[in-house]
Amino acid sequence: MAITAQMVKELREKTGAGMMDCKKALQETNGDLEKAIDFLREKGIAKAAKKSDRIAAEGTTYILSEGNEAVILEVNSETDFVAKNEGFQELVKTLAKQLLANKPASVDEALAQKMEDGTIVSEYINASIAKIGEKISLRRFEVKTKTDEDVFGAYLHMGGRIAVLSVLEGTTDGEAAKDISMHIAALNPKYVSRDEVSEEEVERERQVLTQQALNEGKPEKIVAKMVEGRLSKFFEEVCVLDQAFVKNPDLKVRQFVESKGGTVREFVRYEVGEGIEKRQDNFAEEVMNQVKK
Repeated sequence: MAITAQMVKELREKTGAGMMDCKKALQETNGDLEKAIDFLREKGIAKAAKKSDRIAAEGTTYILSEGNEAVILEVNSETDFVAKNEGFQELVKTLAKQLLANKPASVDEALAQKMEDGTIVSEYINASIAKIGEKISLRRFEVKTKTDEDVFGAYLHMGGRIAVLSVLEGTTDGEAAKDISMHIAALNPKYVSRDEVSEEEVERERQVLTQQALNEGKPEKIVAKMVEGRLSKFFEEVCVLDQAFVKNPDLKVRQFVESKGGTVREFVRYEVGEGIEKRQDNFAEEVMNQVKK
């Protein structure tokens, strides 16, 4: 049976599923609308689509390493309760294995890839949404590699509220690497070293500090020297190697890592929901709107 645009439109309106999913459902069911709805529900697509406008700002982070490769990822849910669900945790681990095995370049590419059993990743997530009952989304991930002479530092804080994956070069001391990741989780630096901070950011900070000093009434002739001193404090805030090591504040992180024969090459720090605007529901307003209808 020929599938028309009108048929696809009607199915979309009834289920909220995507156009291509609706077209495929109609093709699979020979144009039978009711069977197509059931087809989408069985796939978890119809139920998932209805939840697409919800805000998923909870969830968990996870790290999986195998040999010289590791992946760090964040998977979001709507509530912290679901993030502790056994089915959700299993989904996160399955996605981690998928990402590490296939190394997609982006989330969109990851969602379009096939899993070992032939299931598309996005369909697998949609099926989990239908089963668990909340919007779930793969938000971000990064795959890192190292050599046999390097080591990964993996640290999960509060069961996955924060995850840090660091790569230390020149040492295979796993405990030291984990300590560095724990430090990064606690102090949240933006960069490894001063070399990574752009000239634009340094100059912007210099201008702010200069104006602050002038506003404090400091003489112009000593402002420049003061600003350079304060810039050092700025670097200590944003660069992990310049920070006092949390487990031994008498040492800088740079000194601690060098004592192990290595250096910090890079790190990734994820905190669940950071940057996602959480919707604040006004329940009184919601009730009034319902009354007015």
